[in-house]
Amino acid sequence: IDELKIRKLALSNAEKASVVKEPKVDRAKFENLMKRRFFYGAAFSLYGGIAGLYDLGPAGCALKANMVNYWRNHFVVEENMLEVECTMLTPETVLRASGHVERFTDIMVKDVKTGDCYRADHLLEAHLEKALEGKGLTEETKEEMNAVLRQIDNFGLKEIGELIQKYGCKAPVTNNDLSEPAEFNLMFGTSIGPTGLVKGFMRPETAQGIFVNYKRLLEYNQDKIPFAGAQIGQSFRNEISPRSGLLRVREFCQAEIEHFLDPEDKSHPKFKNVQDVKVKFYPCEAQMAGTDLHHVSVGEALEKGIIKSQTMGYFIARIHQYLAAVGIPEKNLRFRQHLQNEMAHYACDCWDAECKTTYGWVEIVGCADRSCYDLNAHSKATSTKLVAKQTLDTPVTREVVEVVLNKAAVGKAFKKEAGGVTTAIHEMGDEEKLQMKQKLESDIFKLTVGDKSYDITPAMVTSIAKVSKTEHVREFVPSVVEPSFGIGRILYCILECNFKVRENDEKRTWLDLPPLIAPTKCSVLPLSSTADFVPYVEELSAALRKLGIPNKVEDSSGSIGRRYARTDEIGIPFGITIDFDTVKQQTVTVRDRNSCSQIRVPVSETADLINKLCTDQISWQDAKQKYPEFLAQESSN
Repeated sequence: IDELKIRKLALSNAEKASVVKEPKVDRAKFENLMKRRFFYGAAFSLYGGIAGLYDLGPAGCALKANMVNYWRNHFVVEENMLEVECTMLTPETVLRASGHVERFTDIMVKDVKTGDCYRADHLLEAHLEKALEGKGLTEETKEEMNAVLRQIDNFGLKEIGELIQKYGCKAPVTNNDLSEPAEFNLMFGTSIGPTGLVKGFMRPETAQGIFVNYKRLLEYNQDKIPFAGAQIGQSFRNEISPRSGLLRVREFCQAEIEHFLDPEDKSHPKFKNVQDVKVKFYPCEAQMAGTDLHHVSVGEALEKGIIKSQTMGYFIARIHQYLAAVGIPEKNLRFRQHLQNEMAHYACDCWDAECKTTYGWVEIVGCADRSCYDLNAHSKATSTKLVAKQTLDTPVTREVVEVVLNKAAVGKAFKKEAGGVTTAIHEMGDEEKLQMKQKLESDIFKLTVGDKSYDITPAMVTSIAKVSKTEHVREFVPSVVEPSFGIGRILYCILECNFKVRENDEKRTWLDLPPLIAPTKCSVLPLSSTADFVPYVEELSAALRKLGIPNKVEDSSGSIGRRYARTDEIGIPFGITIDFDTVKQQTVTVRDRNSCSQIRVPVSETADLINKLCTDQISWQDAKQKYPEFLAQESSN
């Protein structure tokens, strides 16, 4: 036994030694940079701030704008999506139909003495992680705690309460006892209009605006399926205990896609274009068993049954490509499948793109199969058919249950609402129609439409019978696959994942932002305040602007090295330095942020070179081969 223990320890040490250790992000230094250069900051800080609300500064705004612009090109333009912009104020009736009023909740506990509120699963998670860092736990207890952590999102109200009791969780600050867990609805309520009688909410997601406009979008698309609607805008969630900076906030920007398709055909015509894209999948079974994730191509994942459809696979691959392009490193990215109890009320399958940060794995994109849930819900609530039609090559004869109503009796009983009642009855499924027939033989039938109930009497129904019907057109409610992007979370992850410290100089921090999304693409740096440099500064800055390249003239005080460091801090990928050789030889130095190497380029070619570097037409290595390396200035004043 002792020999086996020695071998096991040796194997464990060998495995640890073989792992390439990545330099850890110093969060204090990172947050200092974010604050000092105003990428983002707490909103209303002058008044003490409000938890969960943040403002973006100039660099943060530009970074977000570049991310959103590329998102539009990558998805809306590439896929011919139909973009809409819908209101943020949403009537209660819409969100009651969608299920958000009843089920859009998190589990909350309170400090019994102070009343401070905490999200129960986060509190339990933090308690177990701290316990695992301590000593004195048996291997069995550690494994048990790790098993709970793996399934933390899978527990309901009762299970969370039992686990909090079992592990002796207390309020983090006061160490006081906690209340019984309770569900808390995350939506911000409001009233619409001066009377206060029309109840509403600030939208918790942008998706519902697309769903309620489905008929208009279908008509705009000439009644063709599949098609996708897209929307970018603000959403609001009254988080129980906002934390982790931009990762858990109460107001945030979403970019959502609702891809409508035939529920009987979830293939995708462009799947072959992405089937070889390799992705790290972390399915339910692996999470429950505590086994490794699967690093396979999307095509292989479909063959093995890890993902269920081509359309889901296609969007996972496209999401992966987008995140890689905007700066999320491959090593920090995985796609985790939702556990059964974790699934949103509207979803039948869901995969989250998660990024590894100093806060752990963070969801940044969700890709959900919402099936027909939303269109069915809004159709039922409004007595409106939200369907698509397909002309059949061969007519189909099938048996259906047909209800013939006494229109005069229905009209007399329900007056203006008779049309809605009639539509709701005809929209019922065959089984429900037969149940109504059975009920009417001895009693009235209660019909529910939205939040109203109607009594259907035998006198209102002429007949309910099975009939044979030949159909030339198939009518169906489309399914929906929904990629949903948290823009603020992606922005934070890009910044943290690309935060670097210069070798041999821990005080020099910088951002390795891809030129595609960098807030400023190029800096223009006169070596000194000499008047001879001014025309070149103005000429180059204007030439860059003409090409649509955001640039910054860095003519502040300090050495050229200090000014390079300032531009590196905000992620500017390239710098143009104007020196005395510029005046005499009509050349400038172009500096690469990442390598700090420089080349000498004619003034007339500089703007075009920067444009090609920023748009990935050439690499820095290509530029170095074309132009001479800069080592030292030849001329002086």
